[in-house]
Amino acid sequence: MKQANAAVAAPKKKFNLGKVLRRDWQLWIMILPAALYILIFCYGPMYGLQLAFKDYDFSKGITGGDWAGFTYFQKYFDSPLFWPTIRNTFTIAFFSLICGFPVPIILAIAINSIKSQRWKRTVQTTVYLPYFISTVVLVAILQILLSTTTGLVSNALKAIGLIGEKANLLGDPGSFVPVYVISGIWQSAGWNSIIFIAALAAVDGQLYDAAKVDGANRWQQVWHVELPAILPTIIILLIMNMGGILSVGFEKTLLMQTATNQGVSEVISTYVYNIGLKSSQFSFGSAVGLFNTVVNFVFLVLANQISKRAANISLM
Repeated sequence: MKQANAAVAAPKKKFNLGKVLRRDWQLWIMILPAALYILIFCYGPMYGLQLAFKDYDFSKGITGGDWAGFTYFQKYFDSPLFWPTIRNTFTIAFFSLICGFPVPIILAIAINSIKSQRWKRTVQTTVYLPYFISTVVLVAILQILLSTTTGLVSNALKAIGLIGEKANLLGDPGSFVPVYVISGIWQSAGWNSIIFIAALAAVDGQLYDAAKVDGANRWQQVWHVELPAILPTIIILLIMNMGGILSVGFEKTLLMQTATNQGVSEVISTYVYNIGLKSSQFSFGSAVGLFNTVVNFVFLVLANQISKRAANISLM
């Protein structure tokens, strides 16, 4: 009894950072490049957020300039392009998430079902390759395939009657979002499936054996064994994607943007580029960019809280 009371009353050991560093110095060295990258390229630029609240002056630098408060935020809210940029960004992000998020999961389950290891490696390599194509090259490929005169895809769609003879898939406002979403799925689905394939590889084989003994077919094994096993991974990735709901790819959108489709392709990121950099309105561009980041953060927190209450799975 005395020993139990002594154990309960024993003080907790203090955290010794120096001891931890000496003990796990190899691990700290491995993580150092990633930590430096985050500090330099993620936290370092936050120093310039003050531009959103100041009247930027070239002669006074970032820290100079008169205090403007929320003037530039109000200017963006009153801008005629406020709702169009919000609508376009949400539309592209929504369809990219709804259509693009399930595809890597389906692809991972399909690849996991392949019995031949050689064939499985071949399929994996094939679906990974598009991810390594740069955005500029991807848009160039789209321009070639969707050309109104010599485009292979556009001519095929015309031949089967899905589009008109004079249809311009790159310039038509109604075609911009489908082309953007489908090309994005083609490029990133294979790479995004890697984490799901890894999660499926960790599923205990005895669960499959038990399901087969109970008479489960292949689809029932997917529904009752594989999907529950990777559900935490699915929810975590969905939460992280919700945190970037307004972060529509700037490069791809800008490269696909034309005078005819600008009404549906002008998103927040391209608006910041056109106003902040091309028009040299740095304070206004910073305010719009900060607003975008705040909205993304709010979506991330809301998605995390909903997931935590509904499925008891969250980032923290």
